[in-house]
Amino acid sequence: MKALFIGGTGTISAAIVRRLVNELGWEVWLLNRGNRSSVVPDGVHQIIADIHDEADVAEKIKDMSFDTVCEFIGFTVEDVERDYRLFKDKTKQYIFTSSASAYHKPAASYIITEGTTLANPYWQYSRNKIACEEFLMEKYRTEGFPVTIVRPSHTYDERSIPVGVHGKNGSWQVVKRMMEGKKVIIQGDGTSLWTLTFNSDFAIGYTGLMGNRHAIGEAFQITGDEALSWNQIHQTIADALGVKLDAYCVSAQFLAAVGDKYGFDFEGGLIGDKSVSVVFDNSKLKRAVPDMQTKVRFDQGVRIALNYILEHPECQRDDPEFDAWCDKVIEVLERAKEEI
Repeated sequence: MKALFIGGTGTISAAIVRRLVNELGWEVWLLNRGNRSSVVPDGVHQIIADIHDEADVAEKIKDMSFDTVCEFIGFTVEDVERDYRLFKDKTKQYIFTSSASAYHKPAASYIITEGTTLANPYWQYSRNKIACEEFLMEKYRTEGFPVTIVRPSHTYDERSIPVGVHGKNGSWQVVKRMMEGKKVIIQGDGTSLWTLTFNSDFAIGYTGLMGNRHAIGEAFQITGDEALSWNQIHQTIADALGVKLDAYCVSAQFLAAVGDKYGFDFEGGLIGDKSVSVVFDNSKLKRAVPDMQTKVRFDQGVRIALNYILEHPECQRDDPEFDAWCDKVIEVLERAKEEI
């Protein structure tokens, strides 16, 4: 079996590529700009190109065809329209990576299925993904374009620690605040439920859909089965660090209002996603992929990630602007308590 990945070196796609090559024996090709060749496994073929240069890509793949084309960096309708033109006659299956953030916020039920309404008034990123899905499914209905939609939720790997509120440089500054004994901001009251998936677990579900005839024309959410509150998530991180968690809960609406002027998109990332309880019903995926299961619990995955990050200084990206912002938010709220 032969697969082409558009991208292929990110948090999710890199794990899938490793599984295909090391465990399942697929012939794997990556189409990207070659900037992260160091993470590409031996035996993987590369097409060095910018997917946005359609003419160049068309020339480079003109004599090629694939069992599955996997899109990981498609974010707009223009992206998938281009892919349709490039691959409509060159693949038996096109898998588009959408997002679980596309589900309605808040949904009628916190238990999410593939039938949950797609609508996110708070986040343009999610609305763009919905538009991509609609274009592709219309091509499936009218022309038989062999699309499969996958909707990841919060998937992480050894290079990142999942937290709710963080700055532009990722989660390291939150981890650092924990280690320094500083207060850590958690959105809401910390009791909303969230689902975290280690990337190697995600890869089990995704690869099970590749070449799977039952996946054509269908959408699947791919997540782990473990749901934790944000208080539990942060406490698990603190426990793995061996430190005491000093949690400071702040309304997501307040964070969105005061974060915007600093360029922190908490309206989309929190109100449109992480501040809403979600528990995913993965029964549809498990019918199509019986091997799908959660093998890496969060308490295990977070230790894998912390060990890696603490041993790799390049992953420790300080964010003094976000750190100062946290201190200011906490100071202002504490002063308000005294003045009211």
